[in-house]
Amino acid sequence: MARLKTLGPRIKESSGSRVKVVTPGSWRSGLSSSQRGYDYRWQKARERYLQTYPLCVYCARAGRTTAAGVVDHVIPHRGDQSLFWDESNWQSLCSPCHSSVKQAEEAAGSLA
Repeated sequence: MARLKTLGPRIKESSGSRVKVVTPGSWRSGLSSSQRGYDYRWQKARERYLQTYPLCVYCARAGRTTAAGVVDHVIPHRGDQSLFWDESNWQSLCSPCHSSVKQAEEAAGSLA
């Protein structure tokens, strides 16, 4: 059986049975979610934003009505705190859209 050698440097074990994907050289490497800005202040801002904008914007564009559960940064902030906290850079997404459509857009480089 052939082993996949290309995934080795991208995978890091974390506590428990979960596997954390880490891209070498990424701005998030070695930082916890709270160190990246996703702390109590973010949780409160996220909750407030989702109360104001409760529907997924991607689903709405497709003519569907879906509750959002994620506040996404339209332009990835990559650690830039002014961009991170700029509410005009936020959008409400459902988890499936955030995990598929948005990730595909970022991978294709169609976002800044």
